[in-house]
Amino acid sequence: MLASETLSPPADWQPIIQDLMAILGEKGVVRRKEELLVYECDGLTSYRKRPAVVVFPRTTEEVSQVIQVCARHRVAFVARGAGTGLSGGALPEENCVLIVTARMNRILEVDLDSQRVVVQPGVINNWVTQAVSGAGFYYAPDPSSQIICSIGGNVAENSGGVHCLKYGVTTNHVLGLKLVLPTGEIVEVGGAVPEMPGYDLTGLFVGSEGTLGIATEITLKILKTAESIQVLLADFTSVEAAGATVADIIGAGIIPGGMEMMDNLSINAVEDVVQTGCYPRDAAAILLVEVDGLAVEAQENAHRVKALCYKNGARSVQIATDPEERLTLWKGRKAAFAAMGRMSPDYYVQDGVIPRTRLEYVLGEIAALGEKYGYYVANVFHAGDGNLHPLILYDNAQPGALEQVEALGGEILKLCVRVGGSISGEHGIGADKRCYMPEMFSATDLETMQWVRQVFDPLRIANPTKLLPTPQTCGEAARSLNAGQFEDIERF
Repeated sequence: MLASETLSPPADWQPIIQDLMAILGEKGVVRRKEELLVYECDGLTSYRKRPAVVVFPRTTEEVSQVIQVCARHRVAFVARGAGTGLSGGALPEENCVLIVTARMNRILEVDLDSQRVVVQPGVINNWVTQAVSGAGFYYAPDPSSQIICSIGGNVAENSGGVHCLKYGVTTNHVLGLKLVLPTGEIVEVGGAVPEMPGYDLTGLFVGSEGTLGIATEITLKILKTAESIQVLLADFTSVEAAGATVADIIGAGIIPGGMEMMDNLSINAVEDVVQTGCYPRDAAAILLVEVDGLAVEAQENAHRVKALCYKNGARSVQIATDPEERLTLWKGRKAAFAAMGRMSPDYYVQDGVIPRTRLEYVLGEIAALGEKYGYYVANVFHAGDGNLHPLILYDNAQPGALEQVEALGGEILKLCVRVGGSISGEHGIGADKRCYMPEMFSATDLETMQWVRQVFDPLRIANPTKLLPTPQTCGEAARSLNAGQFEDIERF
């Protein structure tokens, strides 16, 4: 079957539903229209589609049997975890089976001696750290949604978080996976040790956004908690000064555990909601820097970071060493996205990456683009690794507003690519950014990706319209970009 072909909807869903109920029982299958409304979108609520049926497996074997039903009836399936994704990766297809892994929420094994944990995909990110923190360990990848997002979704999107600057994103902490392929076959890739011989199929699967199958057991690496952790909050009278400080800190050979920046719009939104009392409302930008390690190392690095902040014009620098104080400083940053709901009925977030040295230029360009389109853009981002999260504030009730902010978001992504960056750092491509893939990749690159996808999913039933562009899904892009970019892809 060609990738450009659409799967024909079944003439009668009743035999499929009966097959699914035979596997999962009546309580494991949702099919009433009013109940399906809950599953029309993920965290990117601008896009909505209603699945034909939603299922809730509990085991690898049940996932395998469900996918075998989909393959037998040539029906698309989409995997969904907690539904917190921001790129439309878990957006249902019309006439699809939505496979929700929320009931696969068990921590299967904790091996402190080997520093690893085995979990099902529905386990919440923060549960992993909670399970091992008493023994002095933690799980490093920590998206802002870590109290609600699931490990399965983190694996699908290769999520990052505050601590990805020093410790890496999800792929750096996944040792092995048990997978159900789009054929229904069960396979295991990777293992219990960091480096395995042969092709890195674990690395290939992490970040594949549900297009190569579903992970049903995930072996994670956990880390020993640092002896000392200090968090600094510096406030600046200009975004440029804060950006220069980021470059200076890295240039000095200091790799913080995390380094985050927020602009004035974000600061005030957070203080309105969280009321930390720590974020100066009149600051143009604040910089949060976490240093960790041995006590003497953390103390020395905190002193050096403080000096660099003042060198670049910081008005004040707060330092928190107590766990509660550190939590307070981080609380506002973790709540930044949610806090925007107090400032605007809707917001549209992007996820581009740029070289740290281009921060000042790119933030200026984003401000200019906001003025051009007539929308406020709040900036909250992982400054250390250049992962921007511009939040475009708008009102979806205004006719044409969504289309305008989508165009503005696209301009920001193109800007990131022009300065040597990427269109995604941790949110994934999903349905939102697939049409911008040709901005980064040649036709040959995209064709190669399709070959890989075809090997795993010959029927093209696994999250079929996500991640990679086709003429069908990106008609507008095909007209505005070089149409030849899509010609080779259409052959699949």
